[in-house]
Amino acid sequence: MKKDTQPARVTMKDVAVKAGVSQSTVSFVLNGLEDMRISADTRRRVFDAVNALGYRPRTAGRPPKQTGNGVIGLMFDEIATSPFAAISIEGVQEYAWKQNVVVEIVMTGGNADYEAAVLRKWAADRVLGVIYGSILTRKVSVPDALVRHRSVLLNCYSDDGSSASIVPAERRGGEAATEALIAAGHQKIAFISGEQWMEASDQRMEGYERALRAAGFPVDPSLIAEGNFLPSGGREATLALMSGRTKPTAIFCANDLMAVGCFEALKELGEVVGETVAVMGYDDQEIAQHLSPALSTVLLPHREMGQWCAEILLNGKEIAQQQVRLACPLVLRESHVFTND
Repeated sequence: MKKDTQPARVTMKDVAVKAGVSQSTVSFVLNGLEDMRISADTRRRVFDAVNALGYRPRTAGRPPKQTGNGVIGLMFDEIATSPFAAISIEGVQEYAWKQNVVVEIVMTGGNADYEAAVLRKWAADRVLGVIYGSILTRKVSVPDALVRHRSVLLNCYSDDGSSASIVPAERRGGEAATEALIAAGHQKIAFISGEQWMEASDQRMEGYERALRAAGFPVDPSLIAEGNFLPSGGREATLALMSGRTKPTAIFCANDLMAVGCFEALKELGEVVGETVAVMGYDDQEIAQHLSPALSTVLLPHREMGQWCAEILLNGKEIAQQQVRLACPLVLRESHVFTND
């Protein structure tokens, strides 16, 4: 795998971790919201972390007062059910505002009539383009009225392949996670899937199986357990795997929340995560870095996907019919290390 030679960009999450506060607190402090009841000590810690890390907000250097060059619409089926929608929205807004473009966001709940009404309004408003997004990676039936707009699909793809779209490269992410466990010395690698109807879970498992076969290891059905993308499912699946006929030395969980339950189960059994049994997650949710040991995982590039959509809409070029699969980078911490001889 080709290594990125560019230095990693310092994010607001990095500042929050160093300052020991939430990302919301960092945002409020840096935006100068004095009416928030944030103590002087907390504000000082945030600015100290900013200076120590060399963090520069992406809004730095923008003209403070401009009327805007237009609007793009961002339509999601759901927002509140997952943290990833907010990350995608931030990505869209960051890129759009650099072009002095405002983003108008709606949540439709998948209601076709509401979608049509919003698209009619946006057509009347002459928006610059529309991003049609899904909280779950899936195939969608694109609303008929979307053809009136310059448009792109976010975290979904059309059933007829007629729309430009971007989704995570889930199979490759699952493959990379499994390859990292193999490189750490593991051969008996278990996999805890999410709910079977979810496309992301299936593709992550396909990547897991592909990596095992490429390394010359058999895919052992007794090392695959079904979870539910929640800590409870991770815990129950881990207990079942550890009492099975083949005891794994590593467990790859199809998301970070199941890895939390996996950690709990392993500790109940007297195992030491990262020493006697390794654990790998997927998503890189906020909790991953706060587990002990910190969770190795795979990052879902929702921010970058949002930025790509905004760029496609605003670059002035004809939108090609393409489905882009964006790489999901490994985030290696301590939990996947294998030290058991």
